[in-house]
Amino acid sequence: MRENPVFSIITVTHNNLPGLQKTDRSLKLQSFRDFEWIVIDGGSADGTGGFLTHSNASAINREGCSKYDAMNLGLARASGDYVLFLDAGSKLAFANTLARLHNFIRSARKAPDFIYGDSLEGETYKSARAHTQLRLGMFTPHPAMVYRRGALNGLSFNVQYKIAADYDFTARMLQHVKHVDYYPLPVCTVERSQQKSRAARGEQFLIRGRLKIAGPLQNTALYLLQTAA
Repeated sequence: MRENPVFSIITVTHNNLPGLQKTDRSLKLQSFRDFEWIVIDGGSADGTGGFLTHSNASAINREGCSKYDAMNLGLARASGDYVLFLDAGSKLAFANTLARLHNFIRSARKAPDFIYGDSLEGETYKSARAHTQLRLGMFTPHPAMVYRRGALNGLSFNVQYKIAADYDFTARMLQHVKHVDYYPLPVCTVERSQQKSRAARGEQFLIRGRLKIAGPLQNTALYLLQTAA
């Protein structure tokens, strides 16, 4: 008998009870039940605490906790083989998404260290770019990425980045893993596009340089092109 679940789903929330309830409904619909749901609440004052008391979530209440600190707390609590970060308000794309992902993992020749898929934004299908185009930014929304916990090797989110720590986390993961698989279906439904702000572009510029994802000239050109766009 397995002691650990296949999936750990980590949700960070703060004063977004309607969004959290939407995520909860999505998880209750899943036909595949071998998962844990970990919710880190940043001290919500909108009834989130009471809702979590009566939910199936493993809840952590940490008032004033930043988003990426909270995601690190979720990682530390996770016990599943694979980790997926599902923001409050986001959903798994279909009722059989976890079942399909499980079958995808089992059918792989080597256990994938990292899986990324497409996403839905409302009714709009968003195809992922190839992960080899990481220099251009996030190639699919973070909730459409699945990480093998055993391949993280102590990796955590760098909280010095306020917006692009997920980009940094994924880039560092990709630099040391061997088995990356594209899942050619939507993993999640997100509420809206994650539009790149000037601050996010600036952080990505710093990350590309520090991790040598792009050379100095290419990095500067990418920043200027993204700013112009």
